[in-house]
Amino acid sequence: MAQYAANEIENMPDSPVAREDLGAGGIPRGAGARSPLFWKVLLLSVAIIWGYSFTTMKDALDTIPVFELVYVRFLPASLVMFAIFHKRIIAHFNALNLIVGLGMGALMWGAYGLQTIGLAQTTAGKSAFLTGTYCILVPFASYVLSGEKLTRYNLGAALLCLAGIGLVALDSVEFNAGDVITLGGAIFFAIQMAVTAKYGRKMDINVITFWMFVGNGVLSLITSLLFETQAPLSAWTPEFIGVAVFLSVGCTCVALLVQNVGLAHVPASTGSLLLSMESPSGVLFSVLLMGEALTSRLLAGFALIFLSIILSETHFDFLRRKSHPQL
Repeated sequence: MAQYAANEIENMPDSPVAREDLGAGGIPRGAGARSPLFWKVLLLSVAIIWGYSFTTMKDALDTIPVFELVYVRFLPASLVMFAIFHKRIIAHFNALNLIVGLGMGALMWGAYGLQTIGLAQTTAGKSAFLTGTYCILVPFASYVLSGEKLTRYNLGAALLCLAGIGLVALDSVEFNAGDVITLGGAIFFAIQMAVTAKYGRKMDINVITFWMFVGNGVLSLITSLLFETQAPLSAWTPEFIGVAVFLSVGCTCVALLVQNVGLAHVPASTGSLLLSMESPSGVLFSVLLMGEALTSRLLAGFALIFLSIILSETHFDFLRRKSHPQL
């Protein structure tokens, strides 16, 4: 059913324009000419930025409600995107870009919403762990949506990574309703990444990212106005405005755009594995900047995560390689 729906979108009369990454004769140029390693490093950098932003997000949520913070992040980010890419956005204004972009925004809104509702009923560590399960779910979602090859290596790497995140983030193994809701959010994140990887390779990723920001921002604005009490004007101190700008421009406009472009240039399973480093990097910054104890459990978790990346990238071929006799 999912594959049929995807094919229907692709066959719409209002077809996508050619990617600007392709020059004459279909030869890659600009971002499209970058090596996969370049995009993998950028995706890992995005995860580290988000890990660093955990403390900033916590302080911001002490000031304004959740969905107000989401629309404060995404609506200004969409304005920045329009200012930079308005020529592309206007030139590519068609039904296909709207459906894919706004659909991605709705998936992200659902992911944030379920993650936030679940967080109210579980611990921060379990929330980070359960959200990180998208690194296992993305290969399956990409297989269903785009037929991306499902190998034992990316599944093994995802399981290793998840085990490492569990050691880093989990403080108990008891499950409740909040944990199930949080897992639902991870499913939305996984589908959103798989959709981004599928259509980002065929369409202008900058345009659909803009519409993703608009979709998430508008849905969050509506949700916030219906169900939340808006923060008073006194909450908007110069310090908080600075935090909001950092979250909107740095963590949303730049980081999410880089994420989407990166997912269009590497396998979705690899991209999701690198992005799942967000959780352990947040713990690492807590150790480095906030004095959290570096325990043997954390070290074991970091080791498993490191091994997962090595497995994903090398398949441990170097262990099977036979030495050749000297001539």
